[in-house]
Amino acid sequence: MNLRRLIWNNRYLNERQRMEWYPPFWLMRIKVLELSEDWRSIRIHLPHTWLSTNPGGSLFGGFQACLADPIAAMACIKLFPDYAIWTRALTMDFQREGVDGVELKFVISPEQEQKIVDELQARGRSTPCFEYGFYQKDGSLCTLVKATIAIRSREYKKQGIKLLK
Repeated sequence: MNLRRLIWNNRYLNERQRMEWYPPFWLMRIKVLELSEDWRSIRIHLPHTWLSTNPGGSLFGGFQACLADPIAAMACIKLFPDYAIWTRALTMDFQREGVDGVELKFVISPEQEQKIVDELQARGRSTPCFEYGFYQKDGSLCTLVKATIAIRSREYKKQGIKLLK
């Protein structure tokens, strides 16, 4: 068993600890500030450390991308456990420098969740787009994140794709 699975499946750790000790996140020294029981609301502090500093002295965007990438998918896995779920696309708009640590804030609204449920019932798949962001201590938006998540039945296969040899 690898370290990632050992941590993620450890019944002695709560979900906050599992996330903080997840190897890529542990190296970034994240701190889970809020993780609702149903994963509909998540807040995570990403510190500005010597390791996360870019050549210009601000928070390296790659650290933000690494943390932002799986968050929406992980929340959807908790809400829709019977489906295959992955990040299909991720865009980031770096609006301000991250001069201090930043806080990732993610929320799934009841309306968005209901739309996903309706699409899953009607078509067996959904591809929602979530907007969330990294915020500075003063509450200003540092980085806008848009994540498109693929939610498919476990039997779903893309049709018509042929690999070139």
